[in-house]
Order: sequence, then structure tokens, then C-alpha cells
Amino acid sequence: MKRSFLKAIRFTIFLAIGLILLYFAFRGVSLEELVSSLRMADFKWVAFALSFALVGYISRAYRWKLLIKPLNYDPPLKNVFYALMIGYTANFAFPRIGEISRCGSLQRSDKIPLDSLLGTVIIERAIDLVILVLALIVVFFSKIGFFGAFFRKNLFDPFLDRIVSFFQLSVLNWFIFFTTIAVLIFLIRYLNHKFSENYIIRKVKELFRGVVAGLKTIGQMKDRWSFILHTLLIWFMYFLMTYVLLFALPATSHLSPIDGLFLLVIGGMGMSAPVQGGIGAFHWIITLGLSLYGIPRADAVAYATLSHESQSIFAVLLGALSFIMLMIQNRKALQNQ
Repeated sequence: MKRSFLKAIRFTIFLAIGLILLYFAFRGVSLEELVSSLRMADFKWVAFALSFALVGYISRAYRWKLLIKPLNYDPPLKNVFYALMIGYTANFAFPRIGEISRCGSLQRSDKIPLDSLLGTVIIERAIDLVILVLALIVVFFSKIGFFGAFFRKNLFDPFLDRIVSFFQLSVLNWFIFFTTIAVLIFLIRYLNHKFSENYIIRKVKELFRGVVAGLKTIGQMKDRWSFILHTLLIWFMYFLMTYVLLFALPATSHLSPIDGLFLLVIGGMGMSAPVQGGIGAFHWIITLGLSLYGIPRADAVAYATLSHESQSIFAVLLGALSFIMLMIQNRKALQNQ
């Protein structure tokens, strides 16, 4: 009973975070403006984006199958795909539960140990994190002038003004400043020693270890080149489904491929947030990203909505279909037995 209550509390908190971010994303945009922007959308580009997403899902399923193969199990690709899509659907109910759900689904259909499957998912996530960071570096240095101007205007210049004001402080203010620094250093050292086993700190350490272990695993795989090619294919499909959707709206159709890559990176961060299906977090960060290009807020929200909702509905439909297909398949297997 207590465990169910805690789960309900966590669910409510995550949902509340998503709804708050959704509010910030849609703040200042009337329903009429949003509907007007969506009416101008060319939905054939949405269809193209969904087709690229489907190829990405199939490639991701095949890549997962390659990770499972060294465990001496060889599940059919369709079962791996079904499990993957069920996992995506489960994420809309509770953040990050999709990883457990897809492993549980494949465990039931192909009798593969759950802990072994969870290990392969950790490796997958670690590799995808590396790709996301590399994409972020490419975007930053490809648009160094653009981002440099933005950071200079919004971060560097205000910070420089504060530095100038800072050196005009009185002796008393200097004393307060250094005392504060000393107290902060003491607190940081104390908290680091006392909470070295803190949940968040442990998670960061586990993530780092997962990245290292994932890179080692790829080096030892027999099918490592196939794994690398499918990893590149997955992210190329994700890039295409993000970029082609820009052509669906007149306000975003002029953006370049590198701008599409930028949206993919920040969108990936939004989808990684601990909220159901990235709701709110994705809308907020994409709207903020498009505002850097001077895109009107209503059009930025329309793009975020079009992207998130089309992909979400598509993933849920595939997840529901996968669940039904697995039920039929399991029923036939029982009848044959």
C-alpha cells in the first residue's frame, strides 16, 4: 500500500513538472494563434517525418538484437520491435519505466533473463548519450558565431558588467565576499564527504561507468561495425524526422540542416527529462530554441506541438499494435503447446 502511494506521489510530481513546463511553453500564445499556425502546416512533411521515425525504430530494434546476441539468445526481430514499442508507450505512463517494460516484454516472449536485458539497455543509453554530446559539439562549433553572439549578449556582457561593479566594492563588502566563499568551500567539502553515497551522486557515477562499459562492449562485439552503422542510421533518421518537419510550417521552412541538428539535440534533452513522454519539457525547450532564430512564439509552439504530438501518437499506436500482436502470438504458442 505504501509503495503504491509513493508511486502515485512520484507520478503526480513528474506530471506536475511537465504541466508547469507546458504552461511556460504556451504562455503568451492564444489558442487562436496556435490553431492559425497549425492550419498553415503542410502535413505531407509530417508523414515523411513519421516514415523516418519508423525506420529509426526498426533500426533501434535491430541494434538491440545485436546487443542481446552475445548473451547467447537470438530473439526474432519482430519480438524485439514489439518490446521496444511497448517500452516507448509505457514511458507516457511513467518516466523511464519504458526500459523495464520492454525488457519485461522480451523476457516473457523469449525467456531472456531480465537483468541481462537491463544491462543491454544501459549500454544502449550510454552510447546514445555519447552521440548526443558529439552532436552538441558539432552544432556549437558549426554555429559558433551565432551562439557566440547569443551567449555574449545574454551571459558574457551582463557578467562583465557585474565584474566591473564587483571591483568597486567597499572593504566591508570584500570581507563579506571572502567569508562567504570560505563558508561555501567548507560546506561543499562537508556535503561531498557526508553524501558521497547520495542517490543523485550515485546515479551520476553509474552513468559514467555505463558509458565506459558501453564503449568497451562495442570494442569486444563481433558485429561491432553493424552496431556502429545502425547507431549512425538511428540518429540520421532522428535528424531527418526533425529537419523535414521544419518544412511543414512557413515560419520554420528557411532553417538549415545544422539548425535541424540543433533542434534534435535540445529536443533529445527535453525527451530525456523525468516527465511522462517528455511532455512540457520538449515543448518548452524547442520553443526556447526556435526563439533564438526570431521565430514568432506561436509558430515555435506550433512546431513543438506538431513534432511532439505526431511522434507521440505514432509511438503509442505502434505500441498498442505491438501489444496486441504479442498477445495473439502468445495465445497461438499456448494453443500449440
